[in-house]
Amino acid sequence: MVIFSQEKDSIITSISDTLQTSQADSIINQQAKSDLDTVVYSSASDSLIFFIKDKKMSIHGDGKIEYQRMKITSANIIIDFERNELMASGEQSDSTGEKLLNTPVLSEAGESYDGQRISYNFKTGQGVMSVANTEIEGGFYTGQKIKKVDAKTYFIRDGYYTTCDDACPHYFISSHKMKVVQDEELVAEWIWLNFGDVPFPIPLPFGVFPIQSGRRSGIIAPIFGNDATYGTYIANIGYFWAINDFMDLALSTNYYTRGSFVLNSRYRYAKKYSYTGDVLASYSDFTQGESTDPNFSEQIDYRVRWNHNQTITPTLKFNANLEYVSSNYLTRNVTNLNDLLRNEIVSNATFSKTWEESGNSMNINYNRRQVIETNDIYEILPNITFSKAQDYPFRDEFNPSDRAWYEYFGYTYNGIFQNNRNKVGGHFDTRGGFRHTINTDFSPKVGNFSIVPRFRYESKWYNKQIEKTVVQSSTGEDSVVTNDVKKISFVRTFDTGVSANTRFFGIFGSPFSGIEAFRHIVTPSLTYSYRPDFSEPGWGYYGTYTTSDGEEVKYNKYEQEVFGGASSQQLSSLSFSLGNVFEMKTAVDPTDTTAKEEKYQLLNLTFGAGYNFAADSLNFSDFRLTYRTQIGDYFDLSGSNTFTLYDYAGTTSRINKFLIDQGKGLLRMTNFNFTIGTWLSGDKLTSSDEDQQLAEEQRASDLGKAAEDRNVYQGIYSDKDPDFTIPWDISLVYTYNLSRPTPELETLSSSINGSLNFNLTPKWKFSITSGYDLQRDEFVAPQIKIARDLHCWIMNFTWNPSGTYQGFRFEIRVKAPQLQDLKLTKQDQFFR
Repeated sequence: MVIFSQEKDSIITSISDTLQTSQADSIINQQAKSDLDTVVYSSASDSLIFFIKDKKMSIHGDGKIEYQRMKITSANIIIDFERNELMASGEQSDSTGEKLLNTPVLSEAGESYDGQRISYNFKTGQGVMSVANTEIEGGFYTGQKIKKVDAKTYFIRDGYYTTCDDACPHYFISSHKMKVVQDEELVAEWIWLNFGDVPFPIPLPFGVFPIQSGRRSGIIAPIFGNDATYGTYIANIGYFWAINDFMDLALSTNYYTRGSFVLNSRYRYAKKYSYTGDVLASYSDFTQGESTDPNFSEQIDYRVRWNHNQTITPTLKFNANLEYVSSNYLTRNVTNLNDLLRNEIVSNATFSKTWEESGNSMNINYNRRQVIETNDIYEILPNITFSKAQDYPFRDEFNPSDRAWYEYFGYTYNGIFQNNRNKVGGHFDTRGGFRHTINTDFSPKVGNFSIVPRFRYESKWYNKQIEKTVVQSSTGEDSVVTNDVKKISFVRTFDTGVSANTRFFGIFGSPFSGIEAFRHIVTPSLTYSYRPDFSEPGWGYYGTYTTSDGEEVKYNKYEQEVFGGASSQQLSSLSFSLGNVFEMKTAVDPTDTTAKEEKYQLLNLTFGAGYNFAADSLNFSDFRLTYRTQIGDYFDLSGSNTFTLYDYAGTTSRINKFLIDQGKGLLRMTNFNFTIGTWLSGDKLTSSDEDQQLAEEQRASDLGKAAEDRNVYQGIYSDKDPDFTIPWDISLVYTYNLSRPTPELETLSSSINGSLNFNLTPKWKFSITSGYDLQRDEFVAPQIKIARDLHCWIMNFTWNPSGTYQGFRFEIRVKAPQLQDLKLTKQDQFFR
């Protein structure tokens, strides 16, 4: 048996009786034998006494024993090497002996146990602690006696359990007999729930509480309530099964006393660095009245959703987000306002492959769009796309510095096969086709200008086309009948053009303190495009039919196909755009060695216009002006204006007359829209530069979920608690849109959307989110949330004061996930 001290000095002895040392450091004795299979380390501030004949050791004064993963500190420790037992106790603080100092603390496997007295067996790992308490996974246990029977199991007599870390817990669960299985569960009989020191008058005969972190199997606590239509209900009752580390299953149900019910299930699975996913299924049956009643009604709905993300190899991925919902499911079974406000259900599944060396890629995609109101379904099964990366066939890769003019010639290829399956108004239609696209360009640089001629060829392959004929009805009116004609057809089109662009800038000094310079970047571009008129008879892409009055009408034979037909108008246009970017650079503070210059984009302004030489009228396109400015994360303004040169007639059409010729000015605005947004928060304005940088990095890493987090309408069962560390934050967005094709035909929309979150006190947080339609003079989906931090509890109140989905929910619950189902709720019919 070898014992080492933590001190510098040491004594080596073989005395056969008793040895006592002051300020003992270590004793190494080869005669003492025991069943211990490893070294025991000890230290003390006062003395260490070894009884050689009795094979015992006594430690006094800040004693410490370390054995394998176990460590004990105490004022007094006695070790019996014959029995492999250890006994530890505190020392009396006064003559009465009522208060002990330096009481034993047992630490093992990252957990700590405090008590007045501890006895422990090294060999069996069993022990007994008197008047002990401990903390495991955020839970605190206290008992008159705690007995450890193995590495994970403890029995507690007259104990209590709580997740409150206050010296006087705000709540706790007490029992005369408790059993704790470390990292698994706490089992007790005759449980009393205490608030402060006041017990709830009715105990539970027994209880099982999960204390492990993360997922764990167990019963999902129900919610009780009453619905005026379907009766008293018990909702969300079920079972959660943590099958293993890679998958789990949740089953729950809602039952109403008047016969209605809802069944819910969710299966989740994950494999690290490979795939994650979940499958959600729900079935509801809501009935009103008895089956024999004349006004009896029954509504059956369902929902199936599958999410899957898998990285098979670094260049091979599969992602799926599929959802199938009956038309009335969301209205009856969902309380999340973001889901309720949806107009469509969109599903996607994509299998993607890339070839790194060549840059080529291929995607196989499935898409389904369901319109909730009409239950129309638009399905693409499949869409197969192959894209060839830009290739320069004449380029010498071994001599990149000296290129001949023909080495700038490059091309790309894109091929798509698509099959559409649509069900609209009860009518089912299937259309499919291939599309091949080749783009070529030639991009030499002439001085400061980039000249880029291009040519685009497209070929569409179909197995159907349409044929239109005129049939006279019994009233003598013409009726156009459209029939499908099964025929292999090819639609081949092309267009060409050339563009020239350059870039120049100017730098201007600043008269303002703290600003070093302003920069103005100008990017002009001129583009010519040409495309022939493919509706000419020689191409064969258009057909005609003759009305009863002899008028010949032209139609596109491929207008209903997946990629459409060919254009019916010749294009010979010249377009011009002028981009302007205004930037500012701050000056460096010469007194600050860590200061750096900062660049800000003040304004991005782009103007564009065009002229079609081939058009028989209205040759000038609309003039378009777009602009955007952003000041940090605090202010964002973007918008656009559209103007026309032409006059109008009536309420819907333009005429081929210039406004200036009619004495109405040079331009007329046809569209004007802009959006102003600001996002401010207390942490941004008060935090240090280092904290601000960390916050920016955190926001950048959370971009994928930022949109979801900004939605206040999180629904009834949202587990996200408010952040009391941010004193306030505000988000405001104003949107204005004016569409005016003619002065008599005007459409205007104007709305404000915003959210405000603030701490009334460090423990009270208010959240208000709403939109206001300035044209209709009404609020849109307002929502108010109030939260109160109650230390180990939290109170949440959510209120939708108006609208279709008005209602409220009040909840007080324990913060700790171990007892998250210990809560009190009150809600009305919407939050069911």
